[in-house]
Amino acid sequence: MKTILLVDDELMMLDLLSLYLTPEGYKCIKMTSAKAAIQYLESNPVDLILLDIMMPEMDGWEACKEIRKYWSIPIIMLTAMSEKSDIVKGLKSGADDYISKPFDEDELTARIEAILRRQTSENGKISFKGLILDRDSYVLQYYDTEISLTPKEFGILSLLLTNQEKVFSREHLINTIWGFEVLTEDRTIDSHVRNLREKLRKAGFPIENHLLTIWGVGYKWAGKEN
Repeated sequence: MKTILLVDDELMMLDLLSLYLTPEGYKCIKMTSAKAAIQYLESNPVDLILLDIMMPEMDGWEACKEIRKYWSIPIIMLTAMSEKSDIVKGLKSGADDYISKPFDEDELTARIEAILRRQTSENGKISFKGLILDRDSYVLQYYDTEISLTPKEFGILSLLLTNQEKVFSREHLINTIWGFEVLTEDRTIDSHVRNLREKLRKAGFPIENHLLTIWGVGYKWAGKEN
């Protein structure tokens, strides 16, 4: 489970953010000041920080600079401002992204998922709602359960997870996973996808909500449950 540090001097905003993110599988830690958040970081690991700009004592820009002195944790700035200069100031302070209040719930979760996905991909691992796919060691886990995949199944899952919401034709999957010179029929892809679904289903992962068949085209990985 990923941990998100929520930093905002408004308790109502902290509660709202937690209400949005907890059902998505995130553990939310609430802090009402930047100084308290930095103190928390000194002894507790977090995966991402949602940081409000307009706060007393230490604003979000100053807090972002201070955090960047010691940690490389992804930071999304929360701001009621929409001026380009304010956005640029936040990014120059070390923020990875920003979102303006009032924000859309789906946009917020999408931005969080994108940043966490990018970070884990850079480390050779892809994380998705309890799934951890390690492309260096060719290991797939769902929480504490290791799922045995064939190299082709692993390749298909890796491609779909790193390109969520993109529809892949069967031909594209064949060319990418098997190579252009290999003669493979469409039903071979279907067979591998069927086996992949079954293995993930047996491990308890809600695969029907994510590995979707796009009839007449191919497959895609849905980042949000349908």
